[in-house]
Amino acid sequence: MPVPLAYFGVILIWITTPLAIAWSVDAAGVTFGVSSRMLLGTILAFLFSMLMRSQIVWHRNAILAYIYGGLGIYTSMLIVYWASQFIPSGWVSLLFGLTPIFSAIMATFWLQGELITKPRVLGALVGFLGLSVIFGSSLSLHESALLGVLGVLLSGILHSASAIWVKRVNAHVSAISMTVGSLLVATPLFFLTWLYTQPGLEETLQTLSNAPNYALIAIIYLALFGSVFGFSLYFFVLKRVDATRVALISLVTPITSLFLGYYLNNETITVNVVIGAGFIISGLAIFELGGKPLPKWVPFRPN
Repeated sequence: MPVPLAYFGVILIWITTPLAIAWSVDAAGVTFGVSSRMLLGTILAFLFSMLMRSQIVWHRNAILAYIYGGLGIYTSMLIVYWASQFIPSGWVSLLFGLTPIFSAIMATFWLQGELITKPRVLGALVGFLGLSVIFGSSLSLHESALLGVLGVLLSGILHSASAIWVKRVNAHVSAISMTVGSLLVATPLFFLTWLYTQPGLEETLQTLSNAPNYALIAIIYLALFGSVFGFSLYFFVLKRVDATRVALISLVTPITSLFLGYYLNNETITVNVVIGAGFIISGLAIFELGGKPLPKWVPFRPN
C-alpha cells in the first residue's frame, strides 16, 4: 500500500474516532465500550491476518514491540474513553493534536536524529498557550470538564511514549502482525478491567437492550476501522515515517472533528474554543517548520 494512502486513511479514521467513542460509551459505559471494541477488534484482526495470509511473528523484538504497543493501547484508550464522558468529542481530537510536541520531546531523548530546534520551542509555546485557553473554557463548562482535559492530555502522552518505544525496538514486523500482537496484550487487560468494574452481567445486558442503535454501531465501527484498519494503517505508517511526522496527523484532524461533533452530536463551539484551537494548530504548524538546532549549551539538547 502506498504510504500517502495509508496516511490519509489514518487521518480519516482519527477524524471520526472521537465522536464514535462518545457514542459507544452511551451503550453500556466506559469499560464495556472499550473492552467490547477491543475484543471484537482482536477477532477481526485475526480473521484479517488469515485472509491476508500474514504470519504473526514471535521473535524477541517483536514481542517487545507488542508489549509496548499493547500497553500504549490499553492505557491511552482506557483513559481517553473515561475522559470522553466529560468533554465534547471535538475537544478530544483537539487536545490529541498536541501529541507531536510530546512525541518530539520524547524522541529527542529516545531516538537518534531528533533535535529540539528554535521553531519547535516557539511552536510548543504557542501550542501550550492554546492549551491554556482550553483549560479556561473547561472551567466554565462544568466541574468535571477539567478532568476530561487532563485525561486526554495524559492519554496523548502515553500514546506518544508507546509510539516512540515501538519505533525504538525496530522489530521489523508487518503492520497486521503488530496490530494482532498489540491487541493480544491489550484486550485481556481491558477484559479484566471490565470484570472488575462492571455492575453485573444482567444489568449490563439490560443496559445494552435499551442502548440506542447508533451506540452499538459505533462499537462495531471502532472495532473494525478504529482497531483493525486504524491500528494496522497506523503501525504501517509508523514503520516508514518519522515518529513526529506520524504524530503530525493530529494537526489535520482537530478542526474537522470539532465541526463533526457540532453537526452530528449538537456539541457547542464557543469563541474561546476556536481561539484555543487556532493557537494549538498554529503552534503545531510552527513546530514542524524546522530550523537550526539550539546551541550546544542548551541542557535538553541530545548528545
